[in-house]
Parts: sequence; structure tokens; C-alpha cells
Amino acid sequence: MLADDDFLRDVEEAPAGALHLWWVGQSGFLVKVEGHYLLFDPYLSDSLTAKYEGTEIPHVRMTRRVVDPVRLDFVDVVTSSHGHTDHLDAETLRPLRPRALVCPIGVRELAAERAGVDPHGVGVDERIDVAGFRFMAVHADHESEGGAVGFVVDCGPWTLYHSGDTTAYAGLGERLRSFAPDVAILPINGNLGNMDGRDAARVAKKAQAELAVPCHFEMFEFNTASPDEFVAECATLCQPYRVLRAGERLTLTPP
Repeated sequence: MLADDDFLRDVEEAPAGALHLWWVGQSGFLVKVEGHYLLFDPYLSDSLTAKYEGTEIPHVRMTRRVVDPVRLDFVDVVTSSHGHTDHLDAETLRPLRPRALVCPIGVRELAAERAGVDPHGVGVDERIDVAGFRFMAVHADHESEGGAVGFVVDCGPWTLYHSGDTTAYAGLGERLRSFAPDVAILPINGNLGNMDGRDAARVAKKAQAELAVPCHFEMFEFNTASPDEFVAECATLCQPYRVLRAGERLTLTPP
């Protein structure tokens, strides 16, 4: 995996004229397109490990942190899909000091408290333009105070779908199809209100996503899954996919 200086060097050297996507662990992804940077749902601390130490559900890390959030001060906009700490982490957001934060409208107060900024709150099926990116909030089926959403994001000629946490509820894939996503980023842990690998592959196929990318695994020992099930189902469905490792880059050329 790439981390720290090596990771940041790869980010800096990623060439113009393409979209670049790095997995930074759990549901966190850094996007670079034409000099603009978007960071989906970062968790770049050990706050949950400390919180649950000595409890019945210790949050033992499986993968080292990719980068200190202090070093991501070049990011233009950050998302939080809902209020759970691995998607809205004060110990990540406060050091990062985001220039802009997009979150569900029901999470605005919590996001402001944790991030120290005034967030842009969006409701389901609402659009908002921030820092050169166009966001559409899509319903997510996940229990979280203030609600949960996924984000469909237009990034120049590319369209990304970041699900946040959600089950594979009826109609999700069909809803996404109208956006023609180049990449669908989907959880595969199959636990605590998330779809599993087979469901993720099926949602991507119904959405007619050009590429499916799994997330929400290999962060905590108690809440992970092998991507093998996802890979096998994608192969069965002839759904293109890419499994990233922490700090690894995916590059898309113009469609």
C-alpha cells in the first residue's frame, strides 16, 4: 500500500486529463480531476479504536492509516454521507480543516460541531454545486440519526456514485442507472446495515456502472469481509470491477 510521503507523491504526480481515485480506507476516497480535489467520507484517525478499547466490540485496525489528515489541506470539498464516526470523524475533520463539507441536511448541526465548518446540507434528490463538483443526494437505507444518503457526483465528464452505508434496497440499481455512473463505490461488509459483496455486484450491474469498486472492508477486525464474494459475483454477471488496496490509485481516461 502507498502511505504518507509515497501516497502524497502519487497524488501530486497523477497527470492531468484524467480522473484519479484513491482508496484511503473504510469508505474514504480521494478524487483528483483537473486540479480539483474531492474527499469522500474520510476516516483517518484511531478515534474508534480508542473509544471501544476494552469493550465487547474492540475496533482493532487491520490497515495502517494512509495519510495524516493535516496533510490534505489542498482538498476542495469533503463529504459525509451520515453521522457515524467512520464517516464523520472529528479527529479527521478538525485537523483537515475542510474548505467545504457536504452532508445530509439532518446531519448539518453534528457535522458543524465535528468539523468546525458550516456545512452544505442536502436532502434526498436535491442537487448542489460545490467547488467544481455537482452533487446529487440519493436515498440510503441505513439507520443513522439525521438520515443517510449516497452521493452521485459529476466530476467533469465523469460521474461517480458513492453509496455511503446502505443496504441493497429495492430500486437502488435502477435509480442509479439514469445517472450512467462511470464508477459505483459500494460497501461489501454485509453487516451493521450494509450490503454484502454479492449485493454490491448486483446493484452495480443493475445500475449499468462502467466499473464497480468495493469499500467498507479491511478497516476493523470485527466488521470486515473478503472481497472474494464480490469478485466472484461480478465475474458471474460480467460486471467490470476493480478491487483497490489502501492508498492505491484508479485512473479513468476521458469517456
